[in-house]
Amino acid sequence: MFTNSTLNCRFYKKNSITFLLLIIGVLNGFSQSNTSKSKPPNIIYILADDLGIGDLSIYNENSKINTPNLDQMGKEGMQFTDAHTSSSVCTPTRYGILTGRYNWRTPLKQFVLWGNSPMLIKDNRLTVAQLLKNKGYQTANIGKWHLGLNWAMKDSAQEMEFFSSIKDRYDADSMDYSAPLKKGVLDVGFDYSYAISASLNMPPYVYLENDKVVQLPNNISVQKRKTNPYSHWIKGAISNDFKHEQVLPVIVNKANSYIQEKAKEDKPFFLYMPLPAPHNPIVPIEPWKGKSNINPYADFVIMIDDLMGELFKTIKESGIEENTLIIFTSDNGCASNANFSVLKEKGHNPSYVYSGEKGSYLEGGHRVPFLVKWPTKIKANTVSDATICTTDFMATCADIVEYNLKDTEAEDSYSMLPLLLQEKGFQREATIHHSKTGIFAIRKGDWKLIVSPNSGLNANGKPEKLEKELPENILYNLKLDIEEHVNVAEKYPDKVTELKKLLIKLINEGRSTPGAVQKNDVVSSPWVQTDFLTEE
Repeated sequence: MFTNSTLNCRFYKKNSITFLLLIIGVLNGFSQSNTSKSKPPNIIYILADDLGIGDLSIYNENSKINTPNLDQMGKEGMQFTDAHTSSSVCTPTRYGILTGRYNWRTPLKQFVLWGNSPMLIKDNRLTVAQLLKNKGYQTANIGKWHLGLNWAMKDSAQEMEFFSSIKDRYDADSMDYSAPLKKGVLDVGFDYSYAISASLNMPPYVYLENDKVVQLPNNISVQKRKTNPYSHWIKGAISNDFKHEQVLPVIVNKANSYIQEKAKEDKPFFLYMPLPAPHNPIVPIEPWKGKSNINPYADFVIMIDDLMGELFKTIKESGIEENTLIIFTSDNGCASNANFSVLKEKGHNPSYVYSGEKGSYLEGGHRVPFLVKWPTKIKANTVSDATICTTDFMATCADIVEYNLKDTEAEDSYSMLPLLLQEKGFQREATIHHSKTGIFAIRKGDWKLIVSPNSGLNANGKPEKLEKELPENILYNLKLDIEEHVNVAEKYPDKVTELKKLLIKLINEGRSTPGAVQKNDVVSSPWVQTDFLTEE
């Protein structure tokens, strides 16, 4: 027989259990909610090739090229107006993005690598891909690599460990395409790669998936400038599946597939997506061919914008848009083979209001479009006038995943996260610019100093021929002279001295404290009495 006391006891016990389960459920829900909110973002870094800042209509009110998809990305996120690449040519900028370091801290002092150059990034160098991989990210490179690959060779005597000189190249006739790469993209932190080795005009013309060539080359391809001033490439080995005009769509399709696949998984992913366009050969296809009514380059830019629209649609439809950080930028300014004269006749300037183009230390060589979208963190339709550099990507990622960079990691990188969140704390004091021929410039605030502009070297390591001798110091006040027409170095000698001292300090110290940059790791320059670091 049950007494009232027994019934009451059971009642309270039952309700206590119910209440406890309710509390546990609430706590679990709260925990899951917090986990969801704090889940690291997917990160997609899109790098156009030779796209000028004036080529996006969001940056250029006089643009004759309409880029609605990229404009919309800028409106939905943050547009940077004073963003710069670490160099005004391809390879150096790419090195800076992936390592957070200026390229002249390596043996690459000027110009670029080739499709048959050995690896530039060394084994002990932390990359942003490896950093994120260590923090639980899946990592992929899909697009143009252009940082060297250690090809397997038929003659082992021709094998090289790393890039050490502008003359370092594998003999194309001795490369063994049937064997896996000795070292490649997977060795610097990427889980997956689908790439072309270098620029679209550089052989070998093959696709590489992970460490293997997708289809062996079986022919030699060449298209000379005389045939088409917009579309030419260097003679070299080519495979049947490689069609120059199809490379951009192939890369974008691969990226779309990768995003769709990874969106289904719990782990965040990092996709580095270096586009092969609008770099020469300029090969727009239907329905974009002739669409601009300007020239093939303008058609190619429209093609990029439309394909980026498809990519953004994939991200949205995959259900990951809200917590995906997307960056879109370019590796340097527009190249002369875009045919500036034709573009300007139509009223379009790829460099916008700036002087110079690809390769130059002037603003048009390295000031680039830089758009960032991250719906859960970045307020829509915001603009930042802060001076940033593409080397800042690595420190930003480190900040996002709460990794404390060592003094000898990403020495030239500063976290942009405070800027993205519109908070205080961005610490970049100055930015170093570097031209195709190895000329240095430094920017601090409104002031920009170019040092020893006559000291550049050509691709053979010999003095670059100049039309006229230039002053040893060129100083511009960009606030008053954004077109860089008036050299005020003689008027402000103290500013010249201040900036030159700061340049030397940053070369020797990087972002970190004195001595953090390895002593065998800088640059030699004719305007300084002592040698700087020369290798990693």
